[in-house]
Amino acid sequence: MRIQFKLSITFVLLLVFGVTAISSYSIVFIRGYLMNQAEQDMRADANQILVTLQLTSKTERDLTEVLPVIGRESIYDIRVFDAEGQLFLRPVRTQNWQSDVYTSLSSELQQLLSEMHATSLAVHYRDQHERVFVYGNLHLQLEDSRYTIEVSRLKSEIYRPVHTIRWIIYSGMFVSIAIILFVSFIFSNYLAKPITQLTTAAKRIAGGETEHRIELNRSDEFGTLASSLNQMSERLREENEKLLAASRRQKQFYADIAHEIRNPLHTISGALEMLDMSNLPAEKRARFLQSARNQSERMNRLFQDLMTLQRSDLDPNFVHPRVFVLSRVMQNLEQAYSTLADEKKLKLRFSGCADCRVMADPNKIEQVLDNLISNAIKYSSEGQIEVSWQNTAGGKVEISVKDSGIGIQAEHIPYLFDRFYRTDKARSRDSGGTGLGLAVVKSILDAHQTRISVESEPGKGTIMKFTLPAAG
Repeated sequence: MRIQFKLSITFVLLLVFGVTAISSYSIVFIRGYLMNQAEQDMRADANQILVTLQLTSKTERDLTEVLPVIGRESIYDIRVFDAEGQLFLRPVRTQNWQSDVYTSLSSELQQLLSEMHATSLAVHYRDQHERVFVYGNLHLQLEDSRYTIEVSRLKSEIYRPVHTIRWIIYSGMFVSIAIILFVSFIFSNYLAKPITQLTTAAKRIAGGETEHRIELNRSDEFGTLASSLNQMSERLREENEKLLAASRRQKQFYADIAHEIRNPLHTISGALEMLDMSNLPAEKRARFLQSARNQSERMNRLFQDLMTLQRSDLDPNFVHPRVFVLSRVMQNLEQAYSTLADEKKLKLRFSGCADCRVMADPNKIEQVLDNLISNAIKYSSEGQIEVSWQNTAGGKVEISVKDSGIGIQAEHIPYLFDRFYRTDKARSRDSGGTGLGLAVVKSILDAHQTRISVESEPGKGTIMKFTLPAAG
């Protein structure tokens, strides 16, 4: 059952019950009000009739002459009983009373009337005749006789306006119910429409349509909920894109690892097959052994880089910062790469303040510089490699590695530190690289909460810079 129908039924039932209860109460109240008002009017009118008869009737003959005149002008049925309680004069106004209507007063009523003053009134109801009665005593002064005047009226005459009022109320009630049906439909549609929109939107979002937007321009709780769903949808879309990108990177990562491992394994396998030949010359045997050893070292470096990246991703204590003198790390690197630079006829130059102290992990920073200097030498065929460090404003020490190599094209720079990203895949593999060196550099510097910048132009070399906090 749709929520709009449920809301309509609920509103209709509540309002119909309310209208019906109010109408019923109104009719009961009007009936009571008319009866109370009729009793007051009858008392006043009966008292007026008695006063009139008292002033105009001195004898029994006067009574029989005056009473018909009063009866014709009155809205009441009037009868007269003698002192013994027997009917003296028949009803004047209404002649169609039932035959079994009493023709004498009860002893209890006679006793009550005898105790009353001459112009006093008493109200007595006779429900079996659906009438209201008012009694009063009349004394004829000249004859010294007492009579009882009965003034009555049908309750149906008193309640006659109720029939008209009832039809008016019922007509108004039916009109009200029709209006209620229309209004409840409009109001339930007003309430159900945003709920339906939100439900549909939630289903679409749950089905993967995270780009779907809910256009609900309202300032109430529905508008707030729509805005929240839109934000959730946007967040889910962003997270979904991140997951898809991560999934693609992961697939590419595994493919790259498999590719990086397959090449050296093929080389090692081929070298072992050649070494297994009994008539292989010693010179070739030595060359194949060296090739297998180089590929084994390459795989070892690959797995070491992978372990470093894994630790940087998972271990919050990946780095252990402490104060150290930067120039000592530079001396170790200069000794390590001087021979290689000389072999390629490159000038390797280290320059910087001798007592610069920084707060960082010395082993990890040495690994960063080792990767940067190694790449600089690898991709430079002439010129010089310059490693420098100096204090800068803000309590920082800036470290840069500048080479005069082949440079990097601008479109490659944003992806340079991605894992296994190569600007020239074939050439990089030939040179023995793993494709993870710069990714390791970035992960270590990220752990130190610092960034590395790249300035490069094809054919004119590359400058890589990063900063570390100075330790005074």
